[in-house]
Amino acid sequence: MSARRAAVEVHDLAPEQEDFRDAVWAGLGRPQKTLPCKFFYDAHGSALFDAICELPEYYPTRTELSILRDCADELAALAGPGRVLVEYGSGSSTKVRLLLDTLSPAAYMALDISREHLLAATAALAQERPALRVLAVCADYTGTLRLPEIPGSAARLGFFPGSTIGNFTPLEAARFLGAMHRQLGPGGALVIGVDLKKDPAILEAAYNDAAGVTAAFNLNLLERINRELDGDFDLAAFAHRAVYNPQAGRVEMHLESTAARHATVAGRRFAFAAGERIHTENSYKYTVAQFQQLATQTGFHPRRVWTDPAGLFSVHYLTRA
Repeated sequence: MSARRAAVEVHDLAPEQEDFRDAVWAGLGRPQKTLPCKFFYDAHGSALFDAICELPEYYPTRTELSILRDCADELAALAGPGRVLVEYGSGSSTKVRLLLDTLSPAAYMALDISREHLLAATAALAQERPALRVLAVCADYTGTLRLPEIPGSAARLGFFPGSTIGNFTPLEAARFLGAMHRQLGPGGALVIGVDLKKDPAILEAAYNDAAGVTAAFNLNLLERINRELDGDFDLAAFAHRAVYNPQAGRVEMHLESTAARHATVAGRRFAFAAGERIHTENSYKYTVAQFQQLATQTGFHPRRVWTDPAGLFSVHYLTRA
């Protein structure tokens, strides 16, 4: 189904959203309790994450923005004009603004599962750039997806910033990269942000900020369960924990129960031992070589990589091999 809203072409692919209650029940019923990180992003959680991106300890956002500013002209020369720029998980479409002027794309296609947020962000972008063809595609970009065709346009250029690829396990990341390889089609290319391995102290500080914003973001998941699923979690009885696991190469976020207790979610009761943790998120870190090897295995060819002077973050330009 497609329609037109303001200057935006809307394609609603009716994404199937995982049932919040069933996902919470399943996760809390496992021996290692888990909660899916995608449920962080209700309205309050999204606002908290925006605040996290401004924190002095949280380097990824400002570092990636700096890299994109520096490499935009070179990236445009590599990609060439007239492409369809496809952003996966577009959110507020903030970072893509750095590329739109230099890339001169034929169209911008924003993919996101949150329909209202997607429509608001793309409408604002279309108002700013009335000459740009803007498409809003409401879809679960991690699932099976067929992108809308734009007849007569040049090849597609994918854009996946923010190191969101780190939220996938390496196996999941390989599957997702393979799906993007297919979706971008002949002549397609991909610009992707990847957080790098570094001093664990820097990593742990980024996820344990002094102001406690990341802790509030993590605990907001329990608050959402209380509000939407008639839960009775005592938020004061759970502590935010974020640690770097060097063996797995990832930062792990948890919520730790400070004493033995029970909690009820939508009528189902769950027991927690003192010190028991709910695993809420992974954030995998790579070396440049590790990520390039992963990309190569999924059919991409690493063409160029840009990093900041401190070696904190990387932006990769990949073409379809």
